[in-house]
Amino acid sequence: MTGLKSSYPLYLANEAKTPNQDLAVTDKYTGEVATRVALANAEIIDAGIAAAVEAAEPMARMAAYERQAVLTHCVNRFTERAEELALALCVEAGKPIKDSRGEVGRLIDTFRIAAEESVRMTGEVQPLDISPRARGYQGMWKRVPIGPCSFISPFNFPLNLAAHKVAPALAVGCPFVMKPASRTPLGAIIIGEVLAETDLPKGAFSILPASRDGADLFTTDDRLKLLSFTGSPDVGWDLKARCGKKKVVLELGGNAAVIVDHDAALDDAVERIIFGAFYQSGQSCIGVQRIIIHERIYDEVRRRLVDRAGSLICGDPKNEDTFIGPMIDEKEARRLEGWIIEARDKGATVLCGGARDKAMLQATLLENVPGGCKIRDEEAFGPVAILSRFSDFEAALDEVNDSHFGLQAGVFTRDLEKMLLAWDRLDVGGVVIGDVPSYRVDNMPYGGVKDSGLGREGVRFAMEDMTEIRNLVIRRRPL
Repeated sequence: MTGLKSSYPLYLANEAKTPNQDLAVTDKYTGEVATRVALANAEIIDAGIAAAVEAAEPMARMAAYERQAVLTHCVNRFTERAEELALALCVEAGKPIKDSRGEVGRLIDTFRIAAEESVRMTGEVQPLDISPRARGYQGMWKRVPIGPCSFISPFNFPLNLAAHKVAPALAVGCPFVMKPASRTPLGAIIIGEVLAETDLPKGAFSILPASRDGADLFTTDDRLKLLSFTGSPDVGWDLKARCGKKKVVLELGGNAAVIVDHDAALDDAVERIIFGAFYQSGQSCIGVQRIIIHERIYDEVRRRLVDRAGSLICGDPKNEDTFIGPMIDEKEARRLEGWIIEARDKGATVLCGGARDKAMLQATLLENVPGGCKIRDEEAFGPVAILSRFSDFEAALDEVNDSHFGLQAGVFTRDLEKMLLAWDRLDVGGVVIGDVPSYRVDNMPYGGVKDSGLGREGVRFAMEDMTEIRNLVIRRRPL
């Protein structure tokens, strides 16, 4: 049922290597070792970076159609291997099989978008004769690859968040080294298997699972020109402080809120909020964590949310009907259980859920959570959300902004003026009207402000980060 091999290599300079089988990858539901993966040490990481430096010039020389052909090959092969990819994801991340198939679909979308954008990278012709001293001068600019890139991807979307780094790099012609999350390395390794089938220049990619302690070169090595990290804020900001002169893109945490105004279509809003709060066990940085409901409809929405949350099927992620699988490990489930207990002890009411069995945590809703509780102020990253009520829409916007995170927010309203006010006032990277903040399409500019990060993903926007502008000035001699 798992569809996994007994062991997997790492990829060094486009080639599969098996120096060891030191990294055990567990089935997140059973806790048993499902397979083993080769683990890179500092010497191997150094070799991968050196190979990427050597590959920079031949990668930059690749024609647009050649880059597109590589990306199109990936689209075709991921489509052929879709069920294998989904099963691997289901095992290594504990993600319900339906969600796993959805992520494979997004992986394919992301590479398809990159294939399209790889032949659309344009510049501009710019008139420079803005004053007499510039008469006869003309300018133009183009984008060129920034050079070798370092990518560190997270455990919660092991396929698609790796794709949001790899596909734009291939589209612009940047070689890269990637460190996938140690708990979920298989998705990135399978991407490496497919890339190894192509004619990319030697050294174009290395995919190197590594321990956090042994992976310092991904951050500190000056040969790398860009670091793109997705993960926790504490780690991300620390990496930025240590990365030297290289450009940095950070996709970090969230504490996402959704406002439900009194004119919302309640059936639709409740279904979308349940999805946003509890899909893939709430382990999403844009998962719904704060639900801010107009006082006129508060009791009704609370009742409906509690009823729906209690009906969600929890259990083995390989079962087609499972909605909530395990969290990534029991340690994380215990952490979040402790946050629920802290809120309850400080006066919050647990409306449903709250019970834990190893790494499984029930869908949980709380209300009357006071300030100072971790479940209100920090990123839960699990199947827990809190309810509060409002009477004034602008006060609800202020409540959304009362966070050191700022990734995305959702607003259920039919009032155009309130929609535009939310877009103006919410201090977040994205405002989603008529849906939850958990919504993302892979070509849109995605990223946050405040502690939620720096820069934007979404293929075209990541391509901009992975390129530099090179200007050309032409002087025509006076006649």
